[in-house]
Amino acid sequence: MQIIAMATMLIDHIGLLFFPHEPVWRIIGRLAFPLYAFGIALGYRHTRSRRKYLIRLFAIALLSQVPYSLGLHMRDINVVGTFAVCLTVLMLFERIRSPWGRWGLAAAAGILLEVLPFDYGAYALVLILIYLRANRDRWIAAHMVLNALYLAIHPGWVLQLFSIAATILLVYGQQLVAASEQIRVPRWLWRSFYPAHLAALALAIWMIKGN
Repeated sequence: MQIIAMATMLIDHIGLLFFPHEPVWRIIGRLAFPLYAFGIALGYRHTRSRRKYLIRLFAIALLSQVPYSLGLHMRDINVVGTFAVCLTVLMLFERIRSPWGRWGLAAAAGILLEVLPFDYGAYALVLILIYLRANRDRWIAAHMVLNALYLAIHPGWVLQLFSIAATILLVYGQQLVAASEQIRVPRWLWRSFYPAHLAALALAIWMIKGN
């Protein structure tokens, strides 16, 4: 899954920067975000230290912000920062026993993610909660509803409808996902790939413009 997530994210960003009028790059890239969101859900569930996991996410987010802004010409907070906020919410859930309290926290966090310029906003939190809380056989329907709601709010998100393919893969393509897991991605590569590929793209843009 890691190799698929990294590859599709790289394809997405290459398409965004170098082939903006060829949507197939971005369509393929729609696989990346749900796979990373699923990875956050797995990490939350299985990591030995959620505190260290959270610190790593914030560190990666900080390291990534400048290359993210320069490479992709974005002014919002990069997606790892969004994931760090989502993980913080999940950890706070553990301290709140009341379902209403958890709903209130989720709503407040969703508003925060939407009001402040976080990449993917509340969409990220809801999708992670789907992967964590919903039965696997309901993931596809829940993700489709989420996409429809978000498209109604953000009409420019048409391409995001293709992200459902990633959830279909997670539900029905478990053999393919398991096969991809046989490709061992070193921890240093997995953790550094996001800021490193953004820095490489920023450098490529600078070199092209310089020439």
